[in-house]
This record gives sequence, structure tokens and C-alpha cells, in this order.
Amino acid sequence: MAEWAALYADHVAALSTLALRLDDDALGSHVPATPAWTVGDVLRHVAGGAADHVTGRMDGAPTPEWTARHVSERVGLTVADLVAELRGNSEGIGNLVAENPRPAVVWDIAVHHADLREALGLERLPEPLWEPVMDAAAEVMLGEAAVTVRAAEREYGAGGPVVDVAPYELFRALFSRRSRAQIGGWAGGLLGAEQVCIFGPREDDQPLPA
Repeated sequence: MAEWAALYADHVAALSTLALRLDDDALGSHVPATPAWTVGDVLRHVAGGAADHVTGRMDGAPTPEWTARHVSERVGLTVADLVAELRGNSEGIGNLVAENPRPAVVWDIAVHHADLREALGLERLPEPLWEPVMDAAAEVMLGEAAVTVRAAEREYGAGGPVVDVAPYELFRALFSRRSRAQIGGWAGGLLGAEQVCIFGPREDDQPLPA
């Protein structure tokens, strides 16, 4: 099992450093992966989601209404406020996820951290920050697929024709961060977006990191 508590803490540290460096223009910029939100809104959601997990305020999770509340309740907060809230809940999240094989809150921060870096035109996340999430999610989504999905040294699926994909692209596709066409570029006709994407297929192409 991945060391989820440590991974979450690593994301909090890296995302906090990134957030505190952003100016108003960057914070107000559009995030293609979550088109209703700005960079600032994503930070509000990540902070709010962590707070809700720690306090047990989970009614409605993980619906759009639940995530929208994270944003609306924090509109007046500064980035420093959001970072302080996120950091303040990090230990509590670590205690919650230590023995959880599929901790949604850890997967969520990894996915949104990558969302922000792609939206801001930055280099992709370092491999240690996303590979454990990819591996766990791929086992869930692809374990019974009638193909062999090969992502570098890792393989998923029940066996069959081989589909080769860059590991980072598989990570993003699993969380519906690549379009149907982008997935088709590596999956061909062997694997449909419906089989890959946790949140269902999307049609809008997403920016690719350097």
C-alpha cells in the first residue's frame, strides 16, 4: 500500500509553495480541467475538501454541490488563508488515510495539483507525487479490461492486445483529464474512454505539460 499520509503531506507542501507565489492574474486564470473554476477556486476546493474530511462534514460528497460549497465559503479568503487552512488540516488527513487503500482526498489533491500546473503552463508534477495514485486507480479501472495496458514498467488489465501509454498520460486520463480524442490517440480502438475515465469521458482537449 502506498504511504498515503506522506504523499498527502508532500502535496500540501508543494502546492502551498506554488500557491504563495501566484499573482492575482494567475489566481484568476481559467483551469481547463475544471472549466467552471479559476486557479483560486481550485485552491478553495482543495482547502475546503480537506477541512470537510477532517471535521466529518461529508453530506453530499462528492457531488458538484459539495465541491461548490468549498469555493463559495472561501471567496473572501486570501491565498495565505487557504494555505494556512490546508496546512492546518494536513496532519488530520494523514491520520484518516494512513490505512485507506483508496483515499479520495489524497487522489483529489494529486489530480488538482496537476490541473493547476497544466493550467499555468508549468512542468508536470514530479513522478513521486502522481505515480502511486495512477497505480492504485489503474488497478480499479483497468483490472478487468480485456487488454494489457503497458505504462513503462507497469502493466494493467486482464490480458489481451497491448496498449502502450506514457504513465503520466494514463494518470491524467484515469481522472478524466484527457479528452476522448486524446485517449484514442494511444488507446486506438482497443480501449474506450468510458473504460478509462473515473468521472466519464470528456470532449475538450486538455493542455499537455512540458
